[in-house]
Amino acid sequence: MLISLNWLGNYIDLSDKTGEEIAHALNMLGFEVEAVGETGLPQLEKVVVGQVLSRDRHPNADRLGVCRVTVDETDAPLQNLCGASNYRVGDRVPVALVGSTLPGGHKIDATELRGVKSFGMMCSPLEMGLGEDHEGLLILDGEPEIGTPINRVFPDSDTVFDLEVTPNRPDCLSHLGIGRELAAYFGKELVYPELKTDPGHLPSTGPSALIEGVTVLSPENCPNYIAYSIRGVKIAPSPDWLQGYLRAVDQRPINNVVDITNFVLLELGQPLHAFDANKIGGREIIVRQAQEGETIVTLDNKERILNSDMLVIADAEKPLVVAGVMGSVEAEVDENTVDIVLESAYFNPPNIRKTSRRLGLSSDSSYRFERGVDPNGADFAALRAIDLIMEMAGGERVGPVIQTGAEPAVEREIAISPQYIRNLAGFDFPDGRIREVLRALECAVRERDDHWKVEPPSWRGDLYRPADLAEEFLRLYGSDRIPDAPVAMSGMDHRDAPVASLARQHSRYLANRHFQECINYSLRSEDEISRWFGHLDLDPLRLENPIASDQTHLRVSLIPGLLDALKFNRARDTGLERVFEVGNIFHERERRVYELFSVAFLVFIPDRTTSWKKREAFDFYSAKSIMEVLAKAAGLDIESIGYRTVDGGGSLWLQGHSASVGTLTDDGFEAQIGRLRFKVVKEWDLEGDVLGGSLEILPAKLGEDEGLVTYRPFSQFPPAAKDLALVVDESLLAETVRCQLGKMARQVAGKRFDLEAVSVFDVYKGEGIPKGKKSLAFNLRFRANDRTLTDKEVGEVFSALQDRVEASTPYRIRN
Repeated sequence: MLISLNWLGNYIDLSDKTGEEIAHALNMLGFEVEAVGETGLPQLEKVVVGQVLSRDRHPNADRLGVCRVTVDETDAPLQNLCGASNYRVGDRVPVALVGSTLPGGHKIDATELRGVKSFGMMCSPLEMGLGEDHEGLLILDGEPEIGTPINRVFPDSDTVFDLEVTPNRPDCLSHLGIGRELAAYFGKELVYPELKTDPGHLPSTGPSALIEGVTVLSPENCPNYIAYSIRGVKIAPSPDWLQGYLRAVDQRPINNVVDITNFVLLELGQPLHAFDANKIGGREIIVRQAQEGETIVTLDNKERILNSDMLVIADAEKPLVVAGVMGSVEAEVDENTVDIVLESAYFNPPNIRKTSRRLGLSSDSSYRFERGVDPNGADFAALRAIDLIMEMAGGERVGPVIQTGAEPAVEREIAISPQYIRNLAGFDFPDGRIREVLRALECAVRERDDHWKVEPPSWRGDLYRPADLAEEFLRLYGSDRIPDAPVAMSGMDHRDAPVASLARQHSRYLANRHFQECINYSLRSEDEISRWFGHLDLDPLRLENPIASDQTHLRVSLIPGLLDALKFNRARDTGLERVFEVGNIFHERERRVYELFSVAFLVFIPDRTTSWKKREAFDFYSAKSIMEVLAKAAGLDIESIGYRTVDGGGSLWLQGHSASVGTLTDDGFEAQIGRLRFKVVKEWDLEGDVLGGSLEILPAKLGEDEGLVTYRPFSQFPPAAKDLALVVDESLLAETVRCQLGKMARQVAGKRFDLEAVSVFDVYKGEGIPKGKKSLAFNLRFRANDRTLTDKEVGEVFSALQDRVEASTPYRIRN
């Protein structure tokens, strides 16, 4: 946004501040100054009006003249050398005195050329920065007084700041808004524009207005609409001062009425619109949603196709304005206009933003409306414009003010204490300084001991929390004034952080297994989560203001994002079949949202392959092997917990072909492995099978102290093996039995020797096995560190193990 320093001078006296000081203040206030430009004549010191008293030829240079120039009638004339030929004795010209600096950094010194001295320099338009002419001197019209500083002769020079205003500060998209900030920063008085029209004496009845009424059919998108009627205006060019202000900020003057609406927009930040009253069909304004497919030709002479989500200002026959965005050629003010209807309104920011994006049409009005103008500023801006219109275009205001709706309620109080601000700031300052800053921002402050009630002004919609007020205080106090202080805190190198370290381990391992890493957004759609994770409470995971309809909730699993990656690559036949992601997911437990560390991997097995060599297929046990490595890296004891079957239900995993282990509540982690449901695979348009796994861990689990790990030497003695077959229920997982058998074997062996491993080597159903049962055969391997085990001692432990199995489990030992 462009801000003119001359224009700012109407509201705040900055004559004692340089452009550099103002730019520094704006940067410190949070408005990045992207550029500072000069219009007209830049500020020049020691450059004054001089008069040529005489002109003689240089004795040693044909093209140079030796002139006597007076710059002060009380002092002796100066001798100047000049190569121009367009001047005469008696002309008044700009003279740069010794010690001055011209635009471009040209410093003027006393010089000598071919034996003749010169004290200063008479200047051309190019040397003054006022044009491209460098052949002749700049001859000054009107005989300005000798010795007058040259900037007084050219008073239309200006400094223009190009600012970046953050989206949360729409109140500063105006000269008054920036003036308000600078007044608070420099401790100066802010002067508001004076209204000549007294809003308290506007008639509610009287001569007929130029329109019969305003009907608002979409109050949710237009809560306040005001229309004023002015009869008998004369359309003409704007006065020079108004045109100068507009040109300084790259606005093209059009005519006095249109220029005034643009001036008020840039002065106060409130967009206005002037209608030619005689072009309003039916003498009625209707604020409504556009009809689907309705068209309008906007002021840029382009036809726009509207839809029912867009708000328009229409008459009884046609749309006249895309509300808050741009008017049309149907009711624009032109040289034939004599009666106008002035609109000032407040529109719903999200609706204007959506309309602007959909049409690909951005304007000064939409830029402000979509960010939020002052909800209570519509009336003041309209009255300001009416004053200027009647001053520059004549006419008279007729009829009562037509207002539909009312100013949106914005009153809010923030409870805060001065000590709260000091605690956040980390250093001390008096209550009086806080009070001074808040009142400089035009906040109302009511105090009762240490408890303050602060009411921000209507234009500060970004202030609604105590932290916002603390931030405002520090912004005005000046971050450059915060005292230096040592910072004492415990830190950890990011390479040693448990979560970061584990993420690197998992990424390296899966990448080495030929998986490709994916990075997805942490937001998913409500439809997807409710469909596949319906057992979870979704409300705590919902965003208050989602940026898109497919990013409404925090994600609860990495699997859907990986399926997206497989689908995307499969559609483009890239050959990608193995993907993984390491990231955070979110689960709700007892109305609290927990951020979990997660790693997930998927392998796509297409129905048809074109490989010349058939390789071993990725299966459940492949996924299980990978999961055990991932869990071990995280310090998780999966084996002691044991797997359980996955209940199909609304899960992603296929019942009977998948398993899970651990629970977040009891174990601090949860893992699933196996095959995805066919319905899930089909939903993502994949033709084939998808297997994989997902591990979710509470971050606190990763920070647990696992105790000191000490070295234990490998045994140099051979193991002793025993086989044991058990008849169990057909539905029981072999892994469950294996874990249970291993636990009992360790208890029986005690400290005599170690149970090194328990593994399944046979599963049998058939003759000799009762219906509904199956036989699981296990191999148990024992080993001692100090000796070779004898058959006797191993047999004793094995017999005791069989007795315990018979006594404490429903399993039957098969002979």
